[in-house]
Formats: sequence, C-alpha cells, structure tokens
Amino acid sequence: MAVIKLPAIYTTPMTQIVLVGITCFATVGMFSAVSNLGAGGTQDVALSDESQGVLYGMFALAGLISGGINNLLGPKLTLFIGTLGYTLYVGALWCLQTQGGTQWFLIFAGAMLGITAALLWSAQGSIMMSYPLEKDKGKAFAIFWAIFQFGSFIGSVIALAINIEKGGLDAVSTSTYIAFLIIIFVGVASAFMILPPNRVIRADGTIVRLDTTTKVREELVEMFRLLKNWRMIALFPMFFASNYLYAYQGSVNATVFDGPTRALNATLEGAGAITGALFIGFCVLDNKYMSRRNRGYFGLAVVASVVIVVWSVGLSWQVTFGRDYVAVHGKPINYHDPNYKGKGALFFFYFFGDACYQALAYWIMSALSNDPFTLARFAGLYKAIQSAGAAGSYGMDAMLHPLLNEHLASWSMLLFSFPLAFLVIRSIKETNYEDEKVIYVDDIKKDEMEAAVSDSQEKASVHSNGALT
Repeated sequence: MAVIKLPAIYTTPMTQIVLVGITCFATVGMFSAVSNLGAGGTQDVALSDESQGVLYGMFALAGLISGGINNLLGPKLTLFIGTLGYTLYVGALWCLQTQGGTQWFLIFAGAMLGITAALLWSAQGSIMMSYPLEKDKGKAFAIFWAIFQFGSFIGSVIALAINIEKGGLDAVSTSTYIAFLIIIFVGVASAFMILPPNRVIRADGTIVRLDTTTKVREELVEMFRLLKNWRMIALFPMFFASNYLYAYQGSVNATVFDGPTRALNATLEGAGAITGALFIGFCVLDNKYMSRRNRGYFGLAVVASVVIVVWSVGLSWQVTFGRDYVAVHGKPINYHDPNYKGKGALFFFYFFGDACYQALAYWIMSALSNDPFTLARFAGLYKAIQSAGAAGSYGMDAMLHPLLNEHLASWSMLLFSFPLAFLVIRSIKETNYEDEKVIYVDDIKKDEMEAAVSDSQEKASVHSNGALT
C-alpha cells in the first residue's frame, strides 16, 4: 500500500501540537466560553455544581483507562471521539435554555462529556509530551496551552462586551449557540488532521515511534505497573491539586462581583493563563543554559514562589469576607468601584500561577519518558486524579462550606505537592534517548530500499529460472 508523501512542515511535532491546540481551542475552549456566557442562560448554581460534579466524577473513572484506549485506537481516532462530548454538552445547555425542564439531560451530557474528555486529554497529552524533542517540551506545552486558552479568552471577551452593552447577561441567544456549535464541529473535524507517531519526524531525523497501536493484554499489564510506579504515586498530590482550585475561584467570582465584573475577571483569567504558559514554557522549562534536571528545579522554584505569593495575597483578602458578601455590603463589587482595585490583578495571577503549575506537572511527566504509549498512560492517570480532585472541590462548594476553608484546602494541597515533586525531579535523567529505542527516518528509508532491491532480485531470479525451463 502506497503511503502519501506529506509536506515536511506538516510532519513536524510543533505543527501537530498546533493542530491539537486548534482542536482543543474549538471544543474545550468553546465549552469554557459558553460557560462564561452564563452557563446556558441558567443562574441555577446547584444544577451547575451537580453537572460539574458528575462530569469530573466520570472523568476520573474514565481517565484510568483512557491512556490504554488511546494506545489501542491511536491518537487520531481517540481525539475525534473525545471531541464529541463537548458537542453534546453545549447542545444540552442550549436545550436547557430553550426547552426548559431538561435538567436531567444536562447531567447526562455531563457524564458523557466526562468519559469523552478523558479520551481527548489522553490523546492530547501523548502528542504534546512525546512528539517534540526533549529540549522543546516546555515550548510545546506553552504553544498548546496558549492556543487552547485563547478559546476561553474569546468567550470571556464576548461576555464582557454583552455585559457592558446591556448591563447584564440573563440569557444566551440561539444564534450565539449556533455560532459556538459550528466552531465546535470544526474542532471535531480537525481531529482527523492529526498524524500517528510513525508519520511524525523530529528535527533530528527521528520518528516518534514505529508501531502505532498496542494490544489489550499489554495495556492491562502496563496499567498495573503504572499504579506501582513510585514517581507517579509521588505526583498524585500534584495531580489532585491541579484543578481543585477552580471551584473556589469561580465561587468567589460569583459571590463578590456583579455580571460585568465577573466577565472582566474571566477575561483576565484567560490572559493570565496564556501569559503564564508562554513565560514558563519558553523562559524557564526550556532554558537552554541549564541542564534538564536544573531546569526542573528552577521550574519548581518559580512555581512555588508564584503560588506562595499569589495565594498569600488572596488569603489576606479572603479573611475579610464570606459567602454573605452582598448581604453584608449591600451590593456586589463593580469594576468601577474603588474597592475593585487589585482584585482583577489577583484573578490574573491566580491563572498565571495555574498555567505554570500545570506546565510543571506535564514537563515532569514528559521528562520521565519519550514513548507515546507510556506518556498516554501518564496523561490518562494525571487527568483521572486531577478530575477526582475537581469533583471533590465542586462537591465541597455545593455544600456551601466557608470560602476561607476552600481557599486553605486548595492552597495547602498545592504546597504539599512541591516536596514530592522535588523528589521526582531528582530522579530525572539528562536524556532518555539512551534508554529508549530511537529510530531515524533515514534508517527506515535504507531498510525499505534494501527490501525493495532484495525483492527485485528475487523476482528477476524467478523470471530467469522460468525462462530456462
């Protein structure tokens, strides 16, 4: 079977990472954007917490096996299946607004999205962590995260514009939903542009991996080995803490600020996430003047410093109010009010720090292996533990625990993860190329040419023998 020759730029790791970023921008990013536009027009916080809890609960369960499914199906098909849940969930939000009485469908869609999202993020993680060269893995995260977060940023800007024009955001129009669904369908289709690892050629001439799928028995064995890997166990607190903070920060935004200011804060969050990813990816984790392990130490120091400073500032503010902020002060904060000063910057740096934290987690995992199958399992386990933490945080928020308790819980988990991450960074080797099989595209071409010559000689010999008889 003839293999179609693809343009050289299309087969590069960074092109593939940009394509994955576009897929996630158009699906996950639009899902976040619609949420920023008023969660489908509903102001039912309890329903939102319930659907999010179900979503992350199913995400946690599916994440345990999603890496293995990716290795069995391949990244292209896995990514495609992973995008479908976002279409269903946004459609469920649309139905909730236009039909009414369909709360059950939103919860069902949340459960389905949890399953499919685990597949999407396992495929994404495998591609982002395994396709680039070791020296480019920080930049790979930065590029992906910036593109992906730009979707949320756009949604926030739209919400801000509507809020400023109308003074509120009570409902989302049908035409707006159609526009978002069209973008999501583009994201679904874009998943088919992803190449398997045997078609991706790095700058040094190596192929990511020659074989593209594994077997069920192999995946079961490797999953059990993964759960006994001390490095993964040591990273569990980091995985668990990485999304725990979202429920708290969202609750503070909803409790203290009015509609236009919530939209402004969400815009600043998106800008902070993009800036943080680009900063740590290009300037810290891929710093060419340091050894790989020292880059890990440097990244850990930067992330720990950001977390300590930003969350300390957040704590100094959090101790001054509770969930009854509006009842006590008479009205929510508007961005024109004098007491808004500094609050927007806090939300910017919350998500600046979040992007740095997520980047460090991905970089540590990617420094442990270059194998796409192994890294798909790492990514699946990461998202499973991360989603379990998110489900717990939304459950805590739904029970209306004091915001101070949620702040301290989120912050202490982040701090607890740093010493364990340090131990894993200590075990990182300068390179994994010497331990893992490296295949050069020139070697494959040479083998193919030798096989073709051998086949041609065999046919000639058969033809000659036939002529003699």
